[in-house]
Amino acid sequence: MTTTKAQNFLARIVETKRERCAGARAARPLAEIRLAATNARRTAAPHVLRAALARAGHLNIIAEIKRASPSQGELRAELDAGEVARAYQTGGAAAISVLTEEAYFRGSLDDLRAVRATVALPVLRKDFIFDEWQVYEAAEAGADALLLIVAALDDDNLAHLRRLAEDELQMDALVEVHTLAELRRAEACGARIIGVNNRNLHTFEVNVETSVELIGARQSRALFVSESGLRTGDDLRRLHALGCDGFLIGETFMRADDPAAALRALLDQGKI
Repeated sequence: MTTTKAQNFLARIVETKRERCAGARAARPLAEIRLAATNARRTAAPHVLRAALARAGHLNIIAEIKRASPSQGELRAELDAGEVARAYQTGGAAAISVLTEEAYFRGSLDDLRAVRATVALPVLRKDFIFDEWQVYEAAEAGADALLLIVAALDDDNLAHLRRLAEDELQMDALVEVHTLAELRRAEACGARIIGVNNRNLHTFEVNVETSVELIGARQSRALFVSESGLRTGDDLRRLHALGCDGFLIGETFMRADDPAAALRALLDQGKI
């Protein structure tokens, strides 16, 4: 896929999400969903993803539930999200990420709700989030954390959404970066968890050296998570030695016949 086609495709994903969000906002007032989110968070433990990633001496894996992706096509379209979450918990995951984007990743908030009802692990909502309505929606559905993609947000909105999630709702924000410039923006907004996505947003190519470079360039005390293209214990050991606090892994497990066994095997291979 050429850079121009990839850029247009990514713009299409975001535009589709904006249309869905506009429809949801029109159907339900912001004040109503904010109250529901506040009530949901009242009994939820604060900042549990941050605590899970801060475990020293562990390979903290955020295991992802992803039915499909634009770059890889169908991965596991007919999965039972609760069943996979239980397998991940059995296999030793530190947390679970759930793709909830509907049109291109075939996810849904129903998947997230099923995970929340099944396991006690921290649950991350992974989606294209650009509106406070979506933050409240994630909290109401049971998410402990959510993804904020620096490339998709201006500085003011990035800072606002991070503060809303972390300060008002006591959730966590995984602030995702792809480049050094985005890393500096994430640090400037006060990000406490920074995810380095090894997949180039424009070409979809994956290079784990992106994590190596950006972890080495950090200027804050944020926790760091490496995302995409992590397949071997050697990858995990190397990044952990450089100061990586966690690893977000989806496709490797989604393609495995037994996700729990695949997760255990990766943890054993990367044993530190």
